[in-house]
Amino acid sequence: MACHEIAALRLGLMNILGIDDPAERAHELAELGPAAEAPGPVSAMLRAGDLKSLTRLFEGSLAELQEKVAKTPADDAKLAYLRSLLILTKQVELELRAQVDGLGRLYRELEEMHDFVHEIYPAE
Repeated sequence: MACHEIAALRLGLMNILGIDDPAERAHELAELGPAAEAPGPVSAMLRAGDLKSLTRLFEGSLAELQEKVAKTPADDAKLAYLRSLLILTKQVELELRAQVDGLGRLYRELEEMHDFVHEIYPAE
């Protein structure tokens, strides 16, 4: 099993950030394998056009991963890996949320700074 959620998130971010790195794209697509074409949030992240959609799809992929872990038998050799993957993806989810919140704050503060400049230079 591969870290499909992380690979798909990276590909979605490449689209949104305008990163054009064919080797990196090929690497992440290879990591995804058939999951890149399977219906669901993982494959949809590859086509996300904005951060809001990408974040929503990533959260959807985490819900699917949590469901998979919950259904995995306790004696399955992959269970420890899947649980570790849950921890990793939760950390990524929190970091993604912080980055999106930071960009939102920057957007709002730009307006505040713009207004401040007009307070100092009212004729401009």
